Amino acid sequence: MSGSIPFYQKHHRHYDRGYRSRQAESAISQYQQNASSYSSHSSKSTKGIRAATYMSLEEGGISPLPKRAKPTYLAMDKENQIIGYVVPIFRGSHEFQSGLSDTEEARAKESAGYLARRDLFSSGVESERTEYKSRRTVMRESAERISLSKRIHENEEYHKRLNEDSLMHTPEFVTAPRSHTVWENQCVRLHCTISGWPEPRVVWYKNNVTIDPMSKPGKYKLESSYNVHSLEINRCDFDDTAQYRVSAMNSKGENSAFASVVVKRFKGEFDNALPSPRLQSRKVSFKAPCLEYGVTFETHIVEKFGVSFGREGETLSLGCSVIIYPSLQRFQPEIEWYRDDKLLAPSKWFQTHWSGDRATLTLTHLNKEDEGLYTLRVITKSGFETHSAYVFVRDADGEVAGAPGAPLDVYCQDANKDYVIVTWKQPAVDGGSSILGYFVDRCEVGTTHWAQCNDTPVKFARFPVTGLVEGRSYVFRVRAVNKAGMSHPSRVSEPVAAMDPADRTRKGASAPWTGQIIVTEEEPVEGVVPGRPCDLTVIEATKNYVVLSWKPPGDKGHEGVMYYVEKCVSGTDSWQRVNTEIPVKSPRFALFDLAEGKSYCFRVRCCNSAGVGEPSDPTEATTVGDKLDIPSAPGRVVPTRNTDTSVVVSWEGSREAKELVGYYIENSIVGSNTWEPCNNKPVKSTRFICHGLTTGESYIFRVRAVNAAGISEFSQESEAIEVKAAIASPAPPYGINVLECVRDSMVLAWKQPTFIGGADITGYFVDYREVVDGVPGKWHEANIRSVSERAYRVSELKENMLYQFQVRAANMAGVGIPSLPSEVFKCEEWTIAVPGPPHDLKVQEVRKDSLVLLWKPPVYQGRDCVNGYYIDIKEAEADFEMWRGVNEKANEKTFMKIKDLKEGVSYVFRVRAQNKAGVGKASEPTEPVEAVTKPGTAEIVVTVDDDGVISLNFECSNLNAESKFVWSKNYEEMTEPERMTMETKGNKSKAIFNTPSEDDLGIYSCFVTHTDGASASYTLSEEALKELLKVSHDHKFPIIPLKTDLAVELLEKGRVRFWLQAEKISANGKVEYVFNDNMISQGEKYKMNFDKNTGIIEMFMESLGKEDEGTFTFQLQDGKATNQSSLVLIGDVFKQLQKESEFQRKEWHRKQGPHFVEYLGYEVTPECCVRLKCKVGNMKKDSVALWYKDGREVKVNEKLDFSEGVLTLEITQISRKDAGIYEVVLKDDRGKDTSTLNLTDQGFKDLMNQVFSVIANSSTQLKIQSTEEGIRLYSFVNYYNDELHVTWHHKDAAIAFTERIKSGVVGEQLWLQISEPTDKDKGKYAIEFFDGKGGLRRTVELAGQAFDDAYAEFQRLKAAAIAERNRARVAGGLPDVVTIQEGKALNLTCNISGDPVPEVTWLKNEREMVSDDHYILKFESGKFASFTISGVNTADSGKYSILVKNKYGTESGDFTVSVFIPDEEHGKKK
Repeated sequence: MSGSIPFYQKHHRHYDRGYRSRQAESAISQYQQNASSYSSHSSKSTKGIRAATYMSLEEGGISPLPKRAKPTYLAMDKENQIIGYVVPIFRGSHEFQSGLSDTEEARAKESAGYLARRDLFSSGVESERTEYKSRRTVMRESAERISLSKRIHENEEYHKRLNEDSLMHTPEFVTAPRSHTVWENQCVRLHCTISGWPEPRVVWYKNNVTIDPMSKPGKYKLESSYNVHSLEINRCDFDDTAQYRVSAMNSKGENSAFASVVVKRFKGEFDNALPSPRLQSRKVSFKAPCLEYGVTFETHIVEKFGVSFGREGETLSLGCSVIIYPSLQRFQPEIEWYRDDKLLAPSKWFQTHWSGDRATLTLTHLNKEDEGLYTLRVITKSGFETHSAYVFVRDADGEVAGAPGAPLDVYCQDANKDYVIVTWKQPAVDGGSSILGYFVDRCEVGTTHWAQCNDTPVKFARFPVTGLVEGRSYVFRVRAVNKAGMSHPSRVSEPVAAMDPADRTRKGASAPWTGQIIVTEEEPVEGVVPGRPCDLTVIEATKNYVVLSWKPPGDKGHEGVMYYVEKCVSGTDSWQRVNTEIPVKSPRFALFDLAEGKSYCFRVRCCNSAGVGEPSDPTEATTVGDKLDIPSAPGRVVPTRNTDTSVVVSWEGSREAKELVGYYIENSIVGSNTWEPCNNKPVKSTRFICHGLTTGESYIFRVRAVNAAGISEFSQESEAIEVKAAIASPAPPYGINVLECVRDSMVLAWKQPTFIGGADITGYFVDYREVVDGVPGKWHEANIRSVSERAYRVSELKENMLYQFQVRAANMAGVGIPSLPSEVFKCEEWTIAVPGPPHDLKVQEVRKDSLVLLWKPPVYQGRDCVNGYYIDIKEAEADFEMWRGVNEKANEKTFMKIKDLKEGVSYVFRVRAQNKAGVGKASEPTEPVEAVTKPGTAEIVVTVDDDGVISLNFECSNLNAESKFVWSKNYEEMTEPERMTMETKGNKSKAIFNTPSEDDLGIYSCFVTHTDGASASYTLSEEALKELLKVSHDHKFPIIPLKTDLAVELLEKGRVRFWLQAEKISANGKVEYVFNDNMISQGEKYKMNFDKNTGIIEMFMESLGKEDEGTFTFQLQDGKATNQSSLVLIGDVFKQLQKESEFQRKEWHRKQGPHFVEYLGYEVTPECCVRLKCKVGNMKKDSVALWYKDGREVKVNEKLDFSEGVLTLEITQISRKDAGIYEVVLKDDRGKDTSTLNLTDQGFKDLMNQVFSVIANSSTQLKIQSTEEGIRLYSFVNYYNDELHVTWHHKDAAIAFTERIKSGVVGEQLWLQISEPTDKDKGKYAIEFFDGKGGLRRTVELAGQAFDDAYAEFQRLKAAAIAERNRARVAGGLPDVVTIQEGKALNLTCNISGDPVPEVTWLKNEREMVSDDHYILKFESGKFASFTISGVNTADSGKYSILVKNKYGTESGDFTVSVFIPDEEHGKKK
């Protein structure tokens, strides 16, 4: 073997790089040394060896190396279930001394020691036995070994307590939970004891779902105490029937245990008079008593599982509900599950469950081995019922893209002491490239280490595995490899023990997977050289290996024998021993490394402790090469229809195929060139149902055969087949009733079968029989030829006899089974006056809120003809009393659209016919119809094609091959084919009107057969027909659509442009230009332009002359579509356009110098200033602008600035004197331009109206103010102009001003004064500003509280004014100071006013004075008060006051009197 590792080993995660390690090599070399050393001391006795072993144990003590766990003599499976007992092999002291028996090295050393102790006879010299032992001695020594093992175990436990690392181990279930069967509402408790270090974490599961006690408080209770863990389920119900799992996990690993809980319902006490229940053994996971009491059971399997698809690694459940009648308490049927007719037993791959009414099979981890036909069998004492369906398992996604699928069905056969043949089946999927071969891996039971058995891939699906250790059990798996990479490993094989087949037969099922089997030693006797092996044959030969088989010799002595295999090239006599170092124990041997194509002969020798025997007879020459040929390609492949998702594929088997494993089938959608496997597990029959296909697609199929040598070439591809349901005979009709009855005949009606068999029903056959005294007679055929209608008159009946009828439907597949017999009808003539029931009710055009109901008129009309129908409706689940009428007035037609349905509600309908005598019997109700718009529902669409053809179009998305489009008018078959033509292509159909006219008005409907009711209708009304005819005419005689008609516009310099724009025109479009019916073309006068991208067509003229007056026309043509547009330029229209053109030309010349861009105009500012302004252009520094008014230049203070191009002149406080003609003149050396503004007469009025509008808009809202005269209404404006015209209104009528009601202006305030207001003055007041247009109004409401408040304030102010006006007051006449000479007389007089006449009081120094001779006080005429001092003396000096007083107030006047003496005064002067 070369040093490089193949890519499929190097890069695959399952490759064991420790395989062929240095340790293994070292162990093998050590074994060879030990073997040689032992052979030289072969004279030592067995007893001496054992004594030395015991001595070394006692002296050496216990090895400090880690030991294996406590030995157990219980055989357990992977679920820790006890399945048997095991007696261990006592190998001597080597196992205990090394302490490495769980490693590969220990196994190699152990094997070497074992062979050494058995004397491998390498020297070929026999040794003498010095001692013989009896069987009793052997038994005594066995007991000593057991005692020694116990001592060793105790020492191991002691050291474990000293070494914490040794103490750590995976969780173990000391006590596993036990399954329970309990009654409903009882409590159940599952408990277990778990050991492990570190302390494991325990989780409980129900059907692999974690149990959370908090999710259902009080339902579950979890407890853990001292390694005892429990789950308590309170008040069990049926939902608690399940498989419960407890999982324990720590850092060393995980372990699980399972228990089932079955909850039963108790239906009553036992009747003591009945016999006791019999215990019956059931093939389910529990046993229960069955109360049968001699009844016959009827078993029905409902809610069945169908064809299922899964993927490797997934979990899949199959289940059926089972109904058993009668239902007896505690009765449990036998539930059995089969796959491909093989009974399935519960295992780690399958879990079965029976809940009392439902059987479930759970495939916990899908593999391709699980693919097959699964059958549920429910067995009772009355028989059994079965249901079957296929399960398909697809390959899991590969770890490497393009890797092949995993092999399957790995099986071990011909197992011997050190040899086993592993077989498997090739996968159906090779990943896109051929499979290079397979690798076989082995794993010793109880370990997780996988070792690769072959270094190079083998193509043969069978491989001999050698080098096994006798007494140990192994499992195997296989991996496929191609150029892309390695597949997933297959499912592991069942465990197989490496032991002699005779020992396996003798020991029976003694748990071979435990890795240990019983080995006994016979009584030692004197050795005998064995004889020749016999019957040596080559049982298998491939290019990779050759397998030999032989029988042991008859004279082999009492001890076991081994074998040497020898080979030689055919034609030579040079024999070469193949297994020189290690003889084989099994009578089987596989030879590798043989030269392909060469011929070899083989022979075998036996050997034991006595020596090597003679060789066997050599085999015949065997050429190295594959003896088993790959099978030939299968023959013709024939697919046939099955269902709408499956096809039955049959083929001719491979000819002369040896050891055929089965066939793989592949399918491909026609045209896709992609092939998919139909099955992933070979099938041995030559017929297979391929499921999971797409309805309506066409598929082709091919097949290839498989045996151990490989997979054959593909068969020829089958013919394409469309996936659709196969045609079958229809189901029986139902709902037979009588439509009319006369003396010797009856008219029957019935309903169409629910299943028509995938093809149209071609007719019906009616049978009848007489019923005499309740006993029916024989059936007789009523019609020999089938009838197409669902109504038929049965003639030649006997009057007053009773009859029963049955009906059979027929299609192209044949005649179906007959319907159930009808009710018993009496043949007697009907004499009732009202009509019979309508029949053949149909429902079409079902939508979420409406549907159309169709029916046929009754056969029996009654005394008069039918003149109408009534339709009844009710919800499907409603009682009979809930029927209600749809129409109040009789419907004359045999169809009706029923509206206002509730979405999602199911309804039933019936129809009653009416004639003059009354309303007859109701028809049979329809089947329930759900008001729902199904997905994909389409409506009839009306279209008009390019040729003007009007058609009705309907599309259906769920057609099948038999579907047909049926068109009708007014829901009756069209009898005038010349009026309409029907065309159907694919899933679309159209009805074409040949010559549409008013005769075509009506309701057109289309119904698609063999669908779920696909139908629609369209009502062609008179208005719709007119619109369609108009569109049709437009399509027949197409015109080029225009965005704009022909128009004219003026361009710069007065150029004239004629133009129009078409919406769309192709590159082939043409235009002709016409003037006054004469063609014009491109030239000096006319310039044409046609832009086909935008559709704009133009014609230019420099100017218009008198000769250009007339009609201009543009004529367009694009294919057969045409159009034209004309423009008439004559009379005033032409003159105005010509004038405008001339003006534009002059304007262009004007704008060559300084000119007005915008002519002189005016604007009124918010401040009511009038601003004259114009916009100028093309100015320069030399340009000047002059303002004139009435021909006089107006000096403008501001300097002209033409940078902004705007000239302004402001007039503040405009008045009539500002009226006049204003003019602005622009001029420079290039020319001049003038702009005039006439502000006289109407122009001035317009200006003032604009001023008035600004004033009006600046006005405030009317406000109310009270005065002493009355109430005043007023509004402020920003500016008041005397020209402003204002009108006051009261109650929408202009106010006539009087002395009491006046208006006026004060500054910017406009007011209305109402003196002495009364109730008549209440109401709405408005002031209207006139601006020459609509004017502006400001309003206020003087009424209610506003009037009351204003009037009260007026009264207050008025009273205050009166008081102020009439109060007492001193008008004047008194000085402030009076200086008078002593002795003189003083007379002062003042005016007094007041109403009433005030009281007058004089005061001196604030003391009231009284009139006397000295002081004369007078008050005359109520107006004049006088104060006289007759002779003034110095005592009269002081402060004097006059006090006047009336009811409105008081006022005083003060003066001072100073009296002087003349001398004193003179002295003072001096």
